[in-house]
Amino acid sequence: MKWLRSTKMLFVTLCAIWVLGFYVGCEKDTDGPLSATYSDDVFAGKGYFLSASLDSGKAIHLVGDTLYLQLGKMWTFSNCALKSINLGFSRTDSVGWIKPDIDILVTDKDCSAPYYRPDTLIKQIVRDEDVRGVGMLKVQNDADSVLDSILVRRGSLSKDTFFIYMDSSFADAHNYPLRTKGKDKLGQPTIIRVLDSLTPREFYWRAMKSTCTYRIDMCKNVVPDTIYPTSWNLSDTNLVPVHYACADTDSVYCTKNKWENDSTDLGELQVRPDTIWHYSTYYMEKIPKCGTFAAFATAYYGVGQRVRFIRQLFSPGEDETFCGPSTGSQWMLYNLSGNKIVVDSLGRLDSLIKVWKNADVAPDTLIVDSAASKK
Repeated sequence: MKWLRSTKMLFVTLCAIWVLGFYVGCEKDTDGPLSATYSDDVFAGKGYFLSASLDSGKAIHLVGDTLYLQLGKMWTFSNCALKSINLGFSRTDSVGWIKPDIDILVTDKDCSAPYYRPDTLIKQIVRDEDVRGVGMLKVQNDADSVLDSILVRRGSLSKDTFFIYMDSSFADAHNYPLRTKGKDKLGQPTIIRVLDSLTPREFYWRAMKSTCTYRIDMCKNVVPDTIYPTSWNLSDTNLVPVHYACADTDSVYCTKNKWENDSTDLGELQVRPDTIWHYSTYYMEKIPKCGTFAAFATAYYGVGQRVRFIRQLFSPGEDETFCGPSTGSQWMLYNLSGNKIVVDSLGRLDSLIKVWKNADVAPDTLIVDSAASKK
């Protein structure tokens, strides 16, 4: 009995010691998250990035514009360890190389909101003295990978709004190629429509008997009054109801909705030839050499209407050394049918210029309400 009482007392004593040790351990001032480094540890080195984009927010990047360099997927240990980003610049012929250099510094200071693989945006103004003779800027990382590139131009931008009237003669494909009035000079925009190709095809049809169930006038002489469909089915035989009308125009043969067709009483199979006319419409303008469009928009496009154009033109300066991008040395063509600029591929541009010079000029066509340029 004494042995059991002694054992019980020993167990209670051990439990009390364990509980006391637990509370004492939790009340230490040094409790908290474990430090990743010792208090005297400092690590300095280089980081790197895997993506980059360079842009000015404009269609054409001019010298003097503000450029925005975005670096993405950066390895800097954490955002708190990013010490600095230095933009190194060098040039090779007419190409300027931007090579960001990332410095990192890791200390024992706690990072309250660590973020790994951070992004950053750097604002930079391109000065002419820094990029003199440079026509292209490229971004390169530490692995010598080219991540982005842009063209840098020297010149000015001008925006114009004007109208060109498309005469009704543009609706007749037999008149193509046809263009609006204008001369082979700067600042003389024109519209031209050319025939691209012809696609012959055939429709099959049969005459179908149709009986009037409600006669209006009992005229003695009648004439055929068959109305052919406005659209034909290319994959099947078309049935055309045969109607009649009084030869006397003052009389009415039948009410329009009182014709009954009989699909069992058909005439012989006949062929109706047809041709699809494929054409394209272009905006053409002679511009300064090495110039291009920074923006182009159109509205109210259609035959018999005044077509409105909003065009922003880039005119190169005297110190411009880079010619491009442009659809040609002095001509700019915009496909109004496809809403895109015509590029000089396979001699397409030269061919359209020759067609323009030989095309007929539409009558009663002129440019009206030309707005003043806005720099």
